[in-house]
Amino acid sequence: MTAPGDLRNVDVLTVVSVASVTPTVRRVTLTGSPEAVAAAGPTVNVLVPRADDAAPRWPQVARDGRVVWPAGSHGVALRSYTARRQDPERGEVEIDFVLHGDGPAASWAAAAGPGALLGVAGSGDLALRPASWLLLVGDETSLPAISRILAEAEPTTTGLALVEVAGPEEEQPLVTPPGVTVRWLHRGGTPPGETTLLVDAVAALEPPTGEDVFAWVGAESAAVRAIRTDLRSRWGLGRAGHHAIGYWRRGRAMAPAG
Repeated sequence: MTAPGDLRNVDVLTVVSVASVTPTVRRVTLTGSPEAVAAAGPTVNVLVPRADDAAPRWPQVARDGRVVWPAGSHGVALRSYTARRQDPERGEVEIDFVLHGDGPAASWAAAAGPGALLGVAGSGDLALRPASWLLLVGDETSLPAISRILAEAEPTTTGLALVEVAGPEEEQPLVTPPGVTVRWLHRGGTPPGETTLLVDAVAALEPPTGEDVFAWVGAESAAVRAIRTDLRSRWGLGRAGHHAIGYWRRGRAMAPAG
C-alpha cells in the first residue's frame, strides 16, 4: 500500500490558445510552471478530463511513477502524446491532437478553449539513437515526434521520412536536414488504420549499405508490427538499431503505449 507521504499531486497545465493546424489536427498551447513544462515531454503522459468537467478529480503520482487513482468515478483518462514544442522559460508547451474518433483525448481537444485544464503524470524520451542515416515512419499521430527528431538531427544526417496522412491538406511543414527526404503518403478516402501504405513503402526500400542506420516507427499498432518484422529480418536491425511503437490501435482508444 502507498503511504500518503509517498504521493505528490500531478502538474496541471492551463490552455491559453487553440489553433487548427490541418482539418484534423488541433494544436493546444498550455501554460504552467517552468518545472511542469520542462517535465511535459518530449513524450508525456497526459491526464484528460471529460470535456464538460471544470473541476476534475485528479489522481496522484507515487515516488515510483505509478499513477494512483482516486476512489470512485473520476472521469479522467490517461493518454500518451509527444509535445510538439516545450519552452520552460515562457512556461509554454504545445501538444497536437488528432481529431480521429470520439476517444477522450480527441473529444477534449475538440472542445478545449482558454482556461481548460490538462494534467501531466510523467514523461519520457523518444528512444532515439543518433545515427548518420535515419528512417522515420509514421502517420499524423506521430508527426510531433517526427518533427522534433528532424529538427534536432545533426545537419549532416541523411535518410528518409515516410508519413501517411489523409491527403495534401493534412501535410505539415517540417524542418529537416538537407540530406533527409520527406515522402508524404496519401490514403485518400480510406479510414485511418485501414491501409498498408506505410508497410508497403518500407517493404519497397532497399536498406542503405555502409551506413549507421537507425529506424524510428510510430503509427497504428498492426502496421508497426509488420514494419518491425521487416526491419528486424530484411534490414537486419537489432534492438539498438530501431524503435517501433504502436501509437494507437484501430477500433480502440489506447492508454499510454510502451
